Amino acid sequence: MSLPSCTGIILAGGRGRRLSGANKAAIDIDGTPILDRIQRVFDTLFVETILVTRTPGAFLESGSMVVTDLFDGRSALTGIHAGLFYARTPYVFIAACDAPFIRGDLVALLLELITPGIDIVIPETGKGLEPLFAVYSRRCLEPVTRQLERQRFRVRDFFRKMRVRHVSEKRLRAVDPELVSFYNVNTPQDLAKARQMVNNQAVPLHPGSPSRSRNHED
Repeated sequence: MSLPSCTGIILAGGRGRRLSGANKAAIDIDGTPILDRIQRVFDTLFVETILVTRTPGAFLESGSMVVTDLFDGRSALTGIHAGLFYARTPYVFIAACDAPFIRGDLVALLLELITPGIDIVIPETGKGLEPLFAVYSRRCLEPVTRQLERQRFRVRDFFRKMRVRHVSEKRLRAVDPELVSFYNVNTPQDLAKARQMVNNQAVPLHPGSPSRSRNHED
């Protein structure tokens, strides 16, 4: 099954304060920076990858298109806005730069659930919605812009104006049984656990390619 034309967006705007200010995208998990792990997955799925950051100089060799926020205010929503603004495809997939174990098959599942009229495809686990692991239509750009103009930075506030498809935990676990795609490295403890997960082979040493075919035409 071919997948919709979509841009992969990596948000790399966090300050890494709980990691002593470290650039989380550059953190080494298994001899490979987290950013490289994400890009390997994105390269199999998307026609383009855009990296949104407030420190573009740190990512000049990333191989991705690097852009900065268009609104002041450090928040995930400003990053989502920039990704939507610069994308050249009808849809974008948003991920954070501190997620080392993203599974391509899980991303592909979300893309397969895009249908005409649906604006957002978002996972919902026992912990709640995952807005930083979701598909957004470019139709979201206008309501996100209006929300930021009012200096409202909570991502979910504009959802009520859009058509949203929730993906149940049961369906997510059919592809990613341990939900490792949602694992984030925010603290030294998270980092230690991530490295232990790799050492114990609880996750693949390197991200695998999705089994579904990819349509690379706009």
